[in-house]
Amino acid sequence: MARLTLSVIKADIGGYVGHSTIHPELLEEAKKRLTQAKKGKKLIDFHVTHCGDDLELIMTHRKGVENKDIHKLAWDTFLACTKVAKSLKLYGAGQDLLSDTFSGNVKGMGPGVAEMEFEERKSEPVIVFMGDKTSPGAWNLPLFKMFADPFNTAGIVIDPAMHDGFIFEVVDVYESKTIRFTCPEEMYHLLMFIGAMRKYMIKAIYRKRDGEIGAVASTQKLSLIAGKYVGKDDPVLIVRCQSGFPAVGEALEPFAFPHIVEGWMRGSHHGPLMPVPFHHATPSRFDGPPRVIAAGFQIADGKLIGPVDLFNDPSFDEARRKCNEIANYMRQHGPFEPHRLGLQDLEYTTMDQLMKKFKNRFKAE
Repeated sequence: MARLTLSVIKADIGGYVGHSTIHPELLEEAKKRLTQAKKGKKLIDFHVTHCGDDLELIMTHRKGVENKDIHKLAWDTFLACTKVAKSLKLYGAGQDLLSDTFSGNVKGMGPGVAEMEFEERKSEPVIVFMGDKTSPGAWNLPLFKMFADPFNTAGIVIDPAMHDGFIFEVVDVYESKTIRFTCPEEMYHLLMFIGAMRKYMIKAIYRKRDGEIGAVASTQKLSLIAGKYVGKDDPVLIVRCQSGFPAVGEALEPFAFPHIVEGWMRGSHHGPLMPVPFHHATPSRFDGPPRVIAAGFQIADGKLIGPVDLFNDPSFDEARRKCNEIANYMRQHGPFEPHRLGLQDLEYTTMDQLMKKFKNRFKAE
């Protein structure tokens, strides 16, 4: 039997109200489209959900990653939902769709994509993390802690299948180049790169002893694709768990620390990443703070058994409380750094226009 492919493809194709959440009719339209694809044997199974104003398509099939048919299915679904969004006059309808014509792959066309292909294990637990009002660099710290930090992941010390470590594939999103680091041997080198979360992002992680894939993240940055700000990237992440990979609890534990990420209002601010249950993935305070949800599935012969709302747990209440405290502190900076991104990092800005307007007023000191 062909190996299983798990594809997570997302796009912001209309916010309700503003950028806070998604209208139920968009979810229904997406479910209708993917139900037809499942009946036609294009998909084994699917789950449609949202994080904030992002429509999330979680799909299983046996066609491999970057398959034209699967990507076109997602693209056509986003187009159909955009039509609904425009009829409802939703905010930013179709804003993540940067082309009028499908070219065989949605990468580079606006939607975020995380896909992995693997042979299904005897028990196959996976977590799909979905973020809103943040960028793909938000996954760097959690992924490092999951797969390289023994103070987070006891399995690195205890589980012989994990003891050899993992290989981290890192992408330079500005130069479109990748590099691989082996951990623990090259841990310090890895940290030097992934600590710069805007430029270097973890794309995938492989188990060193056999090359088996353990995690894959979306790394598409809309501003680099479009040449201007058209919306935040709102990334997705797939993590396989247990039996030679981090346990479910080890994969969730990094989010108990609400680390600072870029995004929030107009994609131009730093703020804490808040782990929330599905029903709280509706960022509204200053269009934030940035949110992350975790959908847990057991995969059985390609079927998605779930999801379990893994952050719907009072043990994350303290992280949420601390996140609100950090948000209050950051917001008091107003338009000043470090709440606002540095000038070189601003995506939604009139700075270029202002510099043209005032350039003749600058005088040599």
